[in-house]
Amino acid sequence: MTEPTHDEAHGGTLGSRLNWLRAAVLGANDGIVSTAGLVVGVAGATDDRSALLTAGLAGLLAGSMSMAAGEYVSVSTQRDSELAALALERRELRDAPEAELEELTGLLQQRGLSRQVAREAAEQLTERDALKAHASVELGIDPDDLTNPWHAAWASFLAFTAGALLPLLAIVLPPAAWRLGVTVVCVLAALALTGWSSARLGAADPRRAVLRNMAGGALAMAVTYVAGALLGAAGV
Repeated sequence: MTEPTHDEAHGGTLGSRLNWLRAAVLGANDGIVSTAGLVVGVAGATDDRSALLTAGLAGLLAGSMSMAAGEYVSVSTQRDSELAALALERRELRDAPEAELEELTGLLQQRGLSRQVAREAAEQLTERDALKAHASVELGIDPDDLTNPWHAAWASFLAFTAGALLPLLAIVLPPAAWRLGVTVVCVLAALALTGWSSARLGAADPRRAVLRNMAGGALAMAVTYVAGALLGAAGV
């Protein structure tokens, strides 16, 4: 039997870390892929640096604001649900404390404790902080560490911006003959890095995450480049 290592995450620490990881990885990946797809598509139609810069900046600003707003709305809804659940739990503890104590005992029994031990544990937890005990065991919520929509929004905004800057700079800084190749290489390398980082932080196999990220980015750039080239050839 292997013993747990210090790298393993448990309980609320893992949940909190995964929430931040989700926002950061989604933001960075979206920033890289969407901006890369946009500028590569424009590069398929024209090699004008001003057009590429304008398209890239527009995509960066629109995408970062959209990610931030979407994350804020999503996490705000989650927070509202958590607050509503806590308010209901407070009322139940006030109006039916014995029933709530019995409910907590049953929940602890379901986790493998004997009836006697579960009852003793429920009484001690209730005496210490009844709401926190029920929130943790029954709802899976920490009342002292609710999700923060502003934190999530800023994380998504910054992550998207950081991701979007790479393909934008890669497409406008090199000479015209090198732009497409440099951008593709930089984007695929960045996607490999974000895939590896997300997998390692989430204690998952990094190979699948890296391949998934790179394949998605390559497909996005290929599709938009072909579309841009066709439109450019048609004189649109």
